[in-house]
Formats: sequence, structure tokens, C-alpha cells
Amino acid sequence: MIFKISLSALLISSFLFATQDMKKWLRPLEVPQPMDNKLTSERVELGKLLYFDARLSSSEQFSCATCHSPKRGWTDLEPVSKALGAGRGPRNSPTILNAGYQNRQFWDGRVKTLEEQALGPIEADVEMNMPLDELIAKLDKIDGYVKLFNQAYPSEGGITKITLAKAIASFERTVVSTIAPFDKYAMGDKKAISKKAVAGFDLFKGKAHCMDCHDNFNFSNGSFHNIGLNDGELQGKELGRYLTKQRAAWYGAFKTPTLRDVTKSAPYFHDGSVKTLEEATSICSSGGRYANGVKNKSTFMLDRKLSQTEIDKIVSFLKTLEGPDMKLEVPSKFPQ
Repeated sequence: MIFKISLSALLISSFLFATQDMKKWLRPLEVPQPMDNKLTSERVELGKLLYFDARLSSSEQFSCATCHSPKRGWTDLEPVSKALGAGRGPRNSPTILNAGYQNRQFWDGRVKTLEEQALGPIEADVEMNMPLDELIAKLDKIDGYVKLFNQAYPSEGGITKITLAKAIASFERTVVSTIAPFDKYAMGDKKAISKKAVAGFDLFKGKAHCMDCHDNFNFSNGSFHNIGLNDGELQGKELGRYLTKQRAAWYGAFKTPTLRDVTKSAPYFHDGSVKTLEEATSICSSGGRYANGVKNKSTFMLDRKLSQTEIDKIVSFLKTLEGPDMKLEVPSKFPQ
């Protein structure tokens, strides 16, 4: 059967009848799915178990949810993630909320699909540190998982790197934003958000130029920008997408994150260096943390001359993008 992300009747009907200029801000009715990994209840349930199972790490103490917890905005609320052995990882854990709608994964966009993304943290020595061949052999000895993989992927050879990736990606595709006050406003309920937030939305689209990078329902253009957080020559992971694509345009550039549920996922930016939305908004609207000396700073990063009152209005709007936590029963028992 085809598994569909559940939407309320309110959202479905309102999406169909929303004005054209507001419709783009509403979540699409179906999450994108690859032809060879269509969502089914069996695949999603298997992926959920794997996502929360710490046995997928070499220490059996780390799971995908360690750094991307549903109770922490699908992040870990740390500036940079706790790491296995190395102490700390190099970057802030991005939320996986609405990752199924993104066309690139990771801060540097080094892979396109959730299937490609799913296996990376498992093998990374600063994350779960589990060689995939060892993990497949380990899972193959767990009868419960053997049965579930055969049910979810009956003609794909049991537990393999491919089916492991597909299962985790299937669950991640169901991690989607819920109906926030802003969505109700976009659907036509003009009292759903305050006048201050409406003014902030107008600034967001207009004078502040936030929409240059944070566009459409997911409030991200899916592209990569150097927003001037560091000046001078960059080293290591601060090179961003340049490490993946060594082109001058990608020097120090990182993926534009979603602003959905942004209130739940502090601290902000790829380096986790900013604690509040007020500071993040101020940095972005003033042309970056550094005005001069930034190599390859995005042309979008200009000083928009916003007052503190205007920044406060934008932050008031951003808070309306917070919806209720999605309904999720976190596994307490795992296959044996």
C-alpha cells in the first residue's frame, strides 16, 4: 500500500482554496518519494526502530535520535554535537524536520537523497562509528530485524546497506512540520497571528529580504550561502560546500536551513554560535557578523538598516512558524 503523510481536512481544503500568493507557504499535500522506496507502513515502522536503536553504534550508546531528538526540535540543542571518542563534532546538528522536501542533505549538501544521508552518520568516526559491514552482520543475527526487513523489502535481499538506508530514510520522510499559527493565517484566518507578527511577515518578504534565502513553505531556497560568520581565510569544515565542490562560489557556503519550528532548534547556524533568534535575525539583516574581510560573502548579505523594533517584529513572525510536536510513539522495545 502507499503510505501518505496525514494532513487534517482543514489543511487539505485550505490548500486547495488558498490564494495563489499564500499557497506557496503551505506544506505540499504529499512528501516526495523515490520510485524505488515508496512509503509503506512497514518501511516507516522499521525505519523508526532503526532510528532510535542505539545498537546501530559501535558503543551501543548513540542512535540517530541522540543528535536528532524529537524532544529537542529534531536536533540536540548543542552548539556542536557530542561525538564518539573525539568529544565534539565539527558542526551543529541540523534538524531533520521536512528533510524529505530538501534536494540536498547535510550542511554542505554533499548528498542528494535521504537514503544517501542515512548511512553517513553511522560510519562517521565522530558520530556512531560503526562500519556498515559489521552493522549488517550484527543486524542479520537479530531475528526480529530479519523478519521486519523481509516484510518491508520482500524482494530486495534482506538486510543490506541499501535496505538499511531505505528504511531509515522512509521514517525520516514522515518527520514533517505540523500546522502552525502562520499556516492558519495563510489559510485565511487573519486573527491566527498578531498584528506585530503580520508586520514582521511583511518585513520578512520586503525590506529585510529574508525571503531571498528563506522562501516557500519550508522557508529555505535549498541553496548555499556564505553569510559572513567568519572573516579572512577559512580552514577545515568552515570551508563548507567548497569541500564538496571546489568552486569559488561555494567558499564558506552552507545550506539555508528551514525556519519551520525554528524556536525549537537553538542554537543557530552551522557552527551553533548564536543562541537567540534576535541575534540570528540581527546578523542576517545587517550583512553578516563581519562587514569586511569576508571572502565570497553572499550578495544577499547586505545591511538592511533594520531598527530593533523591526527585528522584534520579524522574530514575532518567526515564532508563528512553531507548530505542535508531531504525534510520535517513540519505541521503548526493539527487535530481538
